[in-house]
Amino acid sequence: MEFSQKDLQQISEHCLSVSQIEKQVENFIKGFPFVNLEKPAVIGDGMLRIDEDKISTYIESFEKYAENSSILKFVPASGAATRMFKDLYDFKSTYNAESGKLDDYPSVKQVLENIKQFAFYGHLQSLGVDKLLEDKNYLDVINLILEDCGLGYGQSPKAVILFHKYENQVRTAFEEHLVEAAEYCVNKDRQVRLHFTISENHRDKFSKLLDEVRNEYENTYNCKYDIGFSYQKSSTDTVAVNKDNTLARDENDNLIFRPAGHGALIENLNEIDADIVFIKNIDNVIHDKFKESTYKYKKLLAGILVWLKGKIDSFLNILNTQNYNDINIAEISKFCVEILALDVRKVEDFENKLAYRDYLLALLDRPIRVCGMVKNENQPGGGPFWVRGDNDEVSLQIVESAQVDMKNDSQKNIFNQSTHFNPVDLVCSVKNFRGEKFDLTKFVDYQTGFITEKTQQSQSLKVQELPGLWNGSMANWISVFVEIPLDTFTPVKVLNNLLDKGHNPDISSNYSII
Repeated sequence: MEFSQKDLQQISEHCLSVSQIEKQVENFIKGFPFVNLEKPAVIGDGMLRIDEDKISTYIESFEKYAENSSILKFVPASGAATRMFKDLYDFKSTYNAESGKLDDYPSVKQVLENIKQFAFYGHLQSLGVDKLLEDKNYLDVINLILEDCGLGYGQSPKAVILFHKYENQVRTAFEEHLVEAAEYCVNKDRQVRLHFTISENHRDKFSKLLDEVRNEYENTYNCKYDIGFSYQKSSTDTVAVNKDNTLARDENDNLIFRPAGHGALIENLNEIDADIVFIKNIDNVIHDKFKESTYKYKKLLAGILVWLKGKIDSFLNILNTQNYNDINIAEISKFCVEILALDVRKVEDFENKLAYRDYLLALLDRPIRVCGMVKNENQPGGGPFWVRGDNDEVSLQIVESAQVDMKNDSQKNIFNQSTHFNPVDLVCSVKNFRGEKFDLTKFVDYQTGFITEKTQQSQSLKVQELPGLWNGSMANWISVFVEIPLDTFTPVKVLNNLLDKGHNPDISSNYSII
């Protein structure tokens, strides 16, 4: 491929090389292979259901471990809330104040009829929203929510939007993560560590909010917050191409680079130093009235991880000495099959027992993730599956629909049989048995990327995303799937989700503008 000096400068500014750009274009031309689904992972076959009488044991194990360990919560929070307000933007662009009917915009009508129920209503009230509603100036009301003349939520990060109201305060999604972390991410000396991945242009909003609320929550929960922020690295950006796979350019003849999705955050996670890392999306928080279930199952997942990590480390220590024997090998193999659900080869497949020992070492010496799975009730998200890899071995993977050949009836049928999905509720161990950090980039399956179509300034583009953070980026981790209740998953994908019971326990639709 030929690049101008201007192109080379752009590539260099993104900390990329020409060969990397050529590889990206090659991916567009060849495409990414679909995964080969073997079957869905279900209770008793790839997924654990923990008996109620055993949960407290795991929780106690985690709490004891946490007393002398480093715990951190990792929260992807870089996106603007634009999609959350899509229906409001559609209303703005099409509603005619003189002839339009609210009944043609049911989701917007729901917002207006229940506007007093939102945590941000008090702020709107100070901006004169009641008079606007009385005069039926609905477009002006929507502008107060979206634009800088009001709350400016349309271009704000979801983290700084007011989600919940309480008797004496209102809280943003960011604040709810501070509250949660104070329950299950408490290190010794009452230190609470969180790390948020954010967009650089939103840094001021995060810093301002943190400065405003830090003291209040530290005093309330008797803790000290250690909060880190990082940006998605420009070196993970990918070039966009036209439909014919030629490099796309803007009106100034610049190459068009796009962020490569949440899979790029494996680089950010790779820089985290902690014994246990909780991963949870910014919008998956719940009102205080329902937090106990969340706390319980977060600690359960962490307790299972602590137990698994302890067993695996003990096995690795045995295998790294000359004192292992046939009994040890048999016990380790059984554990890999029955507990870790690994596709383990037999000792007879190897030249000698030393070679088999090395095989087991490689099999176990990997990052570990325990993933909460909730029952599938038509929510979007990746599901738990047994996947057959290129080496013909089967492994547990979280798979998105975009990774599946839906034109293949057999694969489509397997995908549709899934009983659970992943709400991005993970607890991870990112250190080896010696206490050294893994290089997480070595455990990525780079063949599990995505190619989608986007429109940018009326220009139709093909764009490429890196393997998803909890999909291909963790494909070669040890993965354990555990069923958790659906009430631990309360995402806010659209504005009206904030009217759901989990966010608004005292919801009542007694306010009408009609």
